[in-house]
Amino acid sequence: MLPTPTSAVLLAAGRSVRMGRDKALLEVEGAPLWRRQRAVLAASGAGEILLSARVDQPWVAEAAREFAAVVTDPVADAGPLAGIVASLAVAKAPHLAVLAIDLPRMDVGWFATLGARCAPGCGAVGRRGEFFEPLAAIYPREITPLARAALARGERSLQHLLAAAEAAGLMQAVEISAAEVALFQNWNEPG
Repeated sequence: MLPTPTSAVLLAAGRSVRMGRDKALLEVEGAPLWRRQRAVLAASGAGEILLSARVDQPWVAEAAREFAAVVTDPVADAGPLAGIVASLAVAKAPHLAVLAIDLPRMDVGWFATLGARCAPGCGAVGRRGEFFEPLAAIYPREITPLARAALARGERSLQHLLAAAEAAGLMQAVEISAAEVALFQNWNEPG
């Protein structure tokens, strides 16, 4: 399970351009994807679950009741880094579990694996070779200055941030096994 206590955020502020419609509303087993992803975070043991979304997303008003708060990006169209920065600013716990809306195969077991590698001031992120999987990870509050600086520089990729955080002892990389690769299959296009 997640380190105790841990906040969590569901990243759902993307524009879903390639999908052609809001990915949060795609259905999985008869329920919208946002509800499925929230359930994964809750079952993982998150004490507080935030929603990173845009104010112009019609479904957010209804969904907001099921989240501790809705956070908006401090910089528009800046990718997931903006949602992570905004969430770190309001999260109550020292760790923040992050889950992207478009990872419909992600499960509680992955967050348990990451949680076992966290420590005070240190989070955990999956890695395949040299590539980090930043959108199903646990970030420590201590990464906030590095994340804000990356956002201020206009970085959109989280790869450099995570490499710097790992070098600084703020993140622990967990090698993703062949069996776990399927957890990271994302929905970006219809089909």
